[in-house]
Amino acid sequence: MTEKFLIELLRGYKSGAVTEEATLAKLKNLSLDAVENFGFASIDHARELRQGFPEVVYAPGKTKEQLKIIFKNLYERSNGNLIASRASREQFDFLHEEIPLAVFDETARMIYVDRDKTLERDVSRKILVVTAGTSDIPVAEEARLTAYLWGNAVDTCYDCGVAGIHRLFAHIDEITSANVLIVVAGMEGALASVVGGLTARPVIAVPTSVGYGASFNGLAALLAMLNSCAAGVSVVNIDNGFGAGVLAAKINRVR
Repeated sequence: MTEKFLIELLRGYKSGAVTEEATLAKLKNLSLDAVENFGFASIDHARELRQGFPEVVYAPGKTKEQLKIIFKNLYERSNGNLIASRASREQFDFLHEEIPLAVFDETARMIYVDRDKTLERDVSRKILVVTAGTSDIPVAEEARLTAYLWGNAVDTCYDCGVAGIHRLFAHIDEITSANVLIVVAGMEGALASVVGGLTARPVIAVPTSVGYGASFNGLAALLAMLNSCAAGVSVVNIDNGFGAGVLAAKINRVR
């Protein structure tokens, strides 16, 4: 169910091509058609209408058969781009034959379909993804690709953490010109505070599980980011590049 479907239905009724009875029947069925139940999954087809993007599939824990059924159903009943996050190569290979447009990004661990030709990515309102280290790139790429598929122009500045802070200052023009920033860092997570102090724009901090023993698999970075003294820094869960990409996209839509 999409906004385009509703507009075409209303135009059909207005022009007389669709009868009042048929229009009423379709409107009554919208709530029934919105959720399709497969027993192991209930697919929310109204999400694209409510949020501007179809339901995103979290792949871990699903069999390759289950993922294919869900993803194929979303592909056939929506018009927008599609995402299955944290997917494996095996899951992708199993569904790719039936959905040739699907692509697998090994680094972002994402199966996606990029087919929405109505998107106009505004280069004057870029989202910038910044990482502290190279090891943070998989989470950053999940954020970058998510924000891109939601219709945004996205740039990246990778491996410019506080251990060599001159590397960050080399990107000061990109930092100050970005409309929203996503900062991805493990270890002590200090990069989010530094970037937050350099820009007036919203900063979304993503702690990663990168680090040695006392990093506690990202908990140290999470707590550091939550305690940031830089104003305007928000924080998502550990390794949650997808969540950061969606939040950045929603912020970027606001005019």
